Order: sequence, then structure tokens, then C-alpha cells
Amino acid sequence: MARSELDLDDEPLESLAQLKEKVHGLNEAQLKGLLFTLMDEFDSVNIENCMLKDVCSNLRKDIRKLEHANEVLKSEKHDVDKKNLVLEEGLNKLKKTLNMREEVLDTNLSKLEKMSLLS
Repeated sequence: MARSELDLDDEPLESLAQLKEKVHGLNEAQLKGLLFTLMDEFDSVNIENCMLKDVCSNLRKDIRKLEHANEVLKSEKHDVDKKNLVLEEGLNKLKKTLNMREEVLDTNLSKLEKMSLLS
């Protein structure tokens, strides 16, 4: 029996007493129809609940995988940061050496210019 054939209206019930009052006047066929409708709704909700549990389980697995991947990436970033620091130190040493050699070159060039002017 379809829901619309029952004497229950679509107004929300505020209490169990209201439900009892509405159901009290139904005949056996209407009650059976209501019972089957409730059973169908229960099955539908139960199936949806099982699907949601599966989705949640899959999401938990995904979260664990992502957390692991995040830890791996953090470790790799730490290694890259260490290498970057070493490279920066090397670059700074090269810059200092280059500056010192440039100063020596400038000094030597000045000496050579003075010597050529004297000769």
C-alpha cells in the first residue's frame, strides 16, 4: 500500500503520542502497508549506512597513506634543506675567494700599470 493511501499526513510528528494517535485509527491493511513501508525505509537506511561505513573505512586508509607520504616528504625536504645549506656555504666560500682574487688582480694590475708607465 502506498504511503499516500494511508491516513498519515506529511506533517512532522512532535511526539510518540502523536504517532500512536495517528496509527490507532488505521485498519489492519493500512498497518501492514505502513509496516512494509517502514521496513523498506529501514533497509534503505541500513544499506546507506553500510555504504557510508565503507566510504569512511576507505577514507581512513587514504588518510594513513597521506600521513605516511607526508612524513616521507618532510624527510626528503629536510635532506634537501641540509644539501642546500652545504651548497650555500660552498657558494659563500667561492664568493669570498673570488673577491680576494679580484682584489689581488686589481692590485697586480695597478702594479703593472705603474711599472709600464715608469718604463
